[in-house]
Order: sequence, then structure tokens, then C-alpha cells
Amino acid sequence: MRHALTLHPDSRCAAVTRIEVEAARPRPGSLMLRYLVTGAIGDLRLPPIKPSGRADGLWRSTCFEAFLRAPPDEAYCELNFAPSTEWAAYRFDAYRAGMRAADDIGAPRLEFEAAGGLLSLQASLDPAGLPGEAAWRLGLAAVIEEAGGGISYWALAHPPGRADFHRADGFILELPVVS
Repeated sequence: MRHALTLHPDSRCAAVTRIEVEAARPRPGSLMLRYLVTGAIGDLRLPPIKPSGRADGLWRSTCFEAFLRAPPDEAYCELNFAPSTEWAAYRFDAYRAGMRAADDIGAPRLEFEAAGGLLSLQASLDPAGLPGEAAWRLGLAAVIEEAGGGISYWALAHPPGRADFHRADGFILELPVVS
């Protein structure tokens, strides 16, 4: 099932008309995300493709994000995927507290394609470091940088105030336990 991301009310983005995300748990502890961006893809600033590997600061440019928690626990993971095929994984003990690299989360398989008016990035994570025996609450988001330097923020839900993907009230997609 596809889930539409919405543009934050304080953001502007002339290049993108729609962002949708497919999210699934194919096996216990695994996660598959596919981000689909529709619009004038040539008007986006996309980082050059590099060998896949961990990198920090991906959110400063075009990047796709997922925030995952297993309620009632306040702890959550942040996953970042860039069109460069670089990625990052972090753990937090609670809202923006106790941030550290999630070294136990293995490298995702990333597939990126941009053609015509469609950009697609698929990230698949195997069961390593993600909770397998609990329902998940996800916050899905994207940071889009246009060629002119403007940055916009997209998410399933935008809590009041400035764009902040870390807020638990933005984790609105539930993915049940898979047996």
C-alpha cells in the first residue's frame, strides 16, 4: 500500500508534485521501503552515486528517512537513505535523547533510479538490529533539495510547529508483527 507524504506548511517545492512511500515487513524484523517522487526530477539537487556505505549528515540534502519504534517503548531508530546510495542508522533512547550510531543495523540493499518524471529509491533491511516480535510505529519522511538550493520537508504527518520528524506524534503508520 502506498502512503502519501505531505509538504510541511512552511516549505515550498516547485519541482515535486507528489511523494509516496510503500512500506512492508516481508519477514519478522525486516523492513522494505520504496520512496516514489513525481515531478521535475531534473530540477532536484541529487548527490552523485557512490559506493554504498554509512555516512552522516545525509539529511542536509535530498534524503529519505524512516523513524521506527516499538511501543510502548520510547526508544526509536532513525534510518536515512540518500540517492547517492549512502545510508545512516541511529538509535535514540527517547525524543532526541541518547543519540548514537546503530552499529547493529546492517547495511540496507539500496536501489535508486531516476527517469523522466519519477525518482525511486528502495531500501531493504534484513532482520538485524530491528525489533522482530513487536508491532512497529513508523514516521516516514523526505528532505528534498532543489537545484536552486531550496529545501523542503515532507512527512506522513507534521505535528504543529517547525518540521521535526523525531516527534512521536508523527509516527503514524503501524506495521503489525509478521509471523
